[in-house]
Amino acid sequence: MNKDLTEGNVRNTMLLFAGPMILGNLLQQCYNIADTLIVGQFLGAGALASVGAAYTLMTFLTSVLIGLCMGSSSVVAFYFGKKDDAKTKDSAAASFIFIAAVSVFLNVISFCWIDEILFLLRVPDDLLGMMREYVWIIFCGLFFVFLYNYFAFILRAAGNSTVPLVFLGAAAGINVVLDLIFVVVFHWGIGGAAAATVAAQIFSGVGIGIYTWAKEPLFRLRISGRGRIKASMPEVIRFSFAASVQQSVMNFGILMIQGLVNSFGTVVMAAFAVAVKIDSFAYMPAQEFANAFSLFISQNNGAGKKERVRRGTVEALRTAVIFCAAVSVLIFIFAPQLMHIFVKAQETGIIRSGTEYLRIEGSFYCGIGILFLLYGYYRGIGKPEMSVVLTVISLGTRVILAYTFAPVKGIGVHAIWWAIPVGWFLADVTGILYGRADLFCRLDAGDVGIDD
Repeated sequence: MNKDLTEGNVRNTMLLFAGPMILGNLLQQCYNIADTLIVGQFLGAGALASVGAAYTLMTFLTSVLIGLCMGSSSVVAFYFGKKDDAKTKDSAAASFIFIAAVSVFLNVISFCWIDEILFLLRVPDDLLGMMREYVWIIFCGLFFVFLYNYFAFILRAAGNSTVPLVFLGAAAGINVVLDLIFVVVFHWGIGGAAAATVAAQIFSGVGIGIYTWAKEPLFRLRISGRGRIKASMPEVIRFSFAASVQQSVMNFGILMIQGLVNSFGTVVMAAFAVAVKIDSFAYMPAQEFANAFSLFISQNNGAGKKERVRRGTVEALRTAVIFCAAVSVLIFIFAPQLMHIFVKAQETGIIRSGTEYLRIEGSFYCGIGILFLLYGYYRGIGKPEMSVVLTVISLGTRVILAYTFAPVKGIGVHAIWWAIPVGWFLADVTGILYGRADLFCRLDAGDVGIDD
């Protein structure tokens, strides 16, 4: 099922490769939304607010691992495109060892500092017990999040985006079924929703690992060749670290915003919890398309096909802008109806606040669509550090504006909502100006190779 992304029609190749990735992330969002939907309808606003705040926390923690996997997959894709099987295998093995060690460390730290983490999130006292119960169980699935994402990104680096979709789809189904059983039938409360999520994560992580070992000899971890694996480690760490910092900085900024949102009380917390899920669902296809675009760039970069990289960038930009503009229109029109899916009609305050958030941020999805492409482009051409710079600009602007103006009477929570598109715009301008000499016209021959 591996696909060479260096051949065929540029646009069709990207779209066919991105399709399963987009569908897979839609399924991922579905089983995140399943928690929110079932908890909101059966356990009430307090539990809904707790799950929403915990979701932001877990998004930050998993973003560290996803970033590591994403960055290392750029290295693997480069050597796969270059047709260098030895370096492809060594890079994949080095990635597994490094990221597995980080995931174990992160898991231990999370359990040891759980109370301090909840304190920093400024969780209201009346929600602290529920959120602690939920988070404790969710932490148990962190290592399996690493397993799934490592193997999914490695397979995608080789052009196989279908198998990760299969395992994620099965996991999404398991999560929804177990949510209903644990919460609605067994009445296990918020802990049942967490247990359903962890069970799905275990299935997807272990299942895709077994598949890869059985079907992809190129990616089997081996004891021999430790010297070559060690030699590949610095390169893997460089790309992994940059992508992880980019992802974690992005989500740390969101985590800081969550703390500010929490200070406005349960109604705003619950509105933010629901709106963020809808928001993520809406622009997620653009994000996954950008990840596919990045691997497309990496493979063609490895193959030395500079003109194909240029044409791919132009096609990706056109596709992302058209999609994001269409989604912005739909979100603006149907924001109240989307909030009603998750919240009972009598919760008018939650619906009103969530609708305001969606209409403000949703009007500017083209901004984040372009930003995702810039992240992927710079990873693909061997400049992953630039993605970190753009993230710092985007999230730094968002956090500074939100914390500066949210306390101002008459502005309040609206400052948090408006800070988001402003951050996107500034990062987009920076990324485009930085790459204006080669972003859409050419690639500097001295900068195209990962291993130059």
